Amino acid sequence: MLTKRIIPCLDVKDGRVVKGVKFKELKDAGDPVESAIYYDSEGADELVFLDITASSDKRGIMIDVVKRVAESIFMPFTVGGGVCNTEDIRDLLNAGADKVSMNTAAIKHPDLISATSRRFGSQCIVIAVDAKRREPQEGKPPGWELYINGGRTPTELDAIEWIKKAEKLGAGEILLTSMDADGTKNGYDLELTKAVSGAVKIPVIASGGAGSVSDFYDVLTKGCADAALAASLFHYRQLSIAGVKNYLSEKGVSVRI
Repeated sequence: MLTKRIIPCLDVKDGRVVKGVKFKELKDAGDPVESAIYYDSEGADELVFLDITASSDKRGIMIDVVKRVAESIFMPFTVGGGVCNTEDIRDLLNAGADKVSMNTAAIKHPDLISATSRRFGSQCIVIAVDAKRREPQEGKPPGWELYINGGRTPTELDAIEWIKKAEKLGAGEILLTSMDADGTKNGYDLELTKAVSGAVKIPVIASGGAGSVSDFYDVLTKGCADAALAASLFHYRQLSIAGVKNYLSEKGVSVRI
């Protein structure tokens, strides 16, 4: 049985960790380096660092912050936001990232997935997906629409179809965020997560909506996710990594204690 992963996420804006609701109303949640050190000591399986305004601001990711985080922790470290080309991925890996997450650039230039997975290995390439439920329309089945630029811009692309294409192009993992559930603490979007997990063979990280320990259990079992990501619950110490893992272990979910 593969071990399920619990992953805290640092959404970073202007060098500070922030957290909002449905990608809006951002509030300060601390220093990224201090947060990373805390989560490393807490036993997190991995860490995700997202520079959430890099793409919309049309700038590169903050390499100096990435370096400081990477030098401070020992767990696997994924970085995303503002990744535009092969050189950006090379620079982030050289700065200490273990994996690099792409969203906007991959959708605009799908060949970037295949080129970078060949060069660096598919295990390094994570495709971040921001998906929002699409209302039923004439001629279009219900489903989820893909958004770019940190959830600011709709694409009219079907999220499930894009994820299947990304896997074929060489993506090694999917970081799936439900924009409808993000920050609500009402639980992960189990329907979306299960649909994505059933559509691909690569690992799926579920993100958006965690509000209790039972939500982690539900998304890892009913949603069939390989990992569960959360932010505000951990940032504001409403739950601990150890507490979530102990609960999951008691419920029969294989986790690294």
